[in-house]
Amino acid sequence: MRIAIVGAGPAGLYLAYLIKRRDRPAEVTVIEQNAPDATFGFGVVFSERALEFLRDDDEATFAAIVPHMESWRDMTLVLRGEKVGIDGIGFSAIGRLHLLQLLQARARSVGVEPVYRRAVKSLDELADFDLVVGADGVNSLVRRSHAGAFGASVGYLSNRFAWFGTTKRFETLTQTFIATEQGYFNAHHYRHAPGTSTFVVEMNQETFERTGFARMDEAASRTACEKLFAATLDGQPLLSNNSIWRQFPLVHNQRWSHGNCVLLGDALHTAHFSIGSGTRLAMEDAIALDKALAAQRDVPEVLAAYEAARRPILEKLVAGANGSAQWYEHFAEHMRLKPVDFAMSYITRSGRIDFERLRKLSPQFAARYEKERR
Repeated sequence: MRIAIVGAGPAGLYLAYLIKRRDRPAEVTVIEQNAPDATFGFGVVFSERALEFLRDDDEATFAAIVPHMESWRDMTLVLRGEKVGIDGIGFSAIGRLHLLQLLQARARSVGVEPVYRRAVKSLDELADFDLVVGADGVNSLVRRSHAGAFGASVGYLSNRFAWFGTTKRFETLTQTFIATEQGYFNAHHYRHAPGTSTFVVEMNQETFERTGFARMDEAASRTACEKLFAATLDGQPLLSNNSIWRQFPLVHNQRWSHGNCVLLGDALHTAHFSIGSGTRLAMEDAIALDKALAAQRDVPEVLAAYEAARRPILEKLVAGANGSAQWYEHFAEHMRLKPVDFAMSYITRSGRIDFERLRKLSPQFAARYEKERR
């Protein structure tokens, strides 16, 4: 089978590796419009044990990635200068470019050399392939080319956010919420390398307009954010890498395939960055598609099996991510709560954790919450 994978992000690279690892004679071509070292943002965060799904099926890739990750067991919320620790909510992180480099090495280990700096302008260019995989992200050409057949839709949340970095080291994933006369701000910050942290600044649309961020260039925005979060940063500067203001896209497809074209990763779905599962979901999509390729003979059967096996799992996870996203859309309203109540609102935002589960997951926080609520 001749397979074209459009996009050399985590989903595309990992799928290529999986296919060639299992079926060396398969012809797999990965096409990427950007250079191999081109990426925006800084770190990729994974919820605790997010890469455990690799351990049983792909111990070599697990072993290649995990030693390069920064990990911690707890997280911290900061509201009105008061810190609330939440035990048992662990995460791991790695630099976005570093992760791509590790996955590029995995692909090369099975003989896959992606074609970089080639932009596919029309799917007609891929007419000779038996299967075309759209792993080409939010702005997927594969999805846009058959938008009606996929039942594709793309909406946007109203909040604005920008990805920065900093040399300030943070010991846990921390969310710092601040209110000023001009509006409400949130920073998601965590270390993704020993000497570098990711620092995502978020604000609602009203604040974005009122503060003038809507009219600032990248350098001015960075300087303004440094001043807003000077105490959090201990006066250290922010770093930019295409750190422009964005609105989070909500990608949805009623159908996952059309003809010999199929979607995975951000081309198929998005999961709000607050749950730390976007890259994991993309890699799990790749695993599911490879398993379908291994079990079925012709392309229609492969694509039907992939969607049937993966959709029920994915829809539950995306529903939780959407619940989290909606909490952030109204974070300014939640900031009126007392810090411990605010933290409880945050923990239960996705609708997947009740108090009894919280007692087991975060016993120290649960005890503090009960004590302060008396």
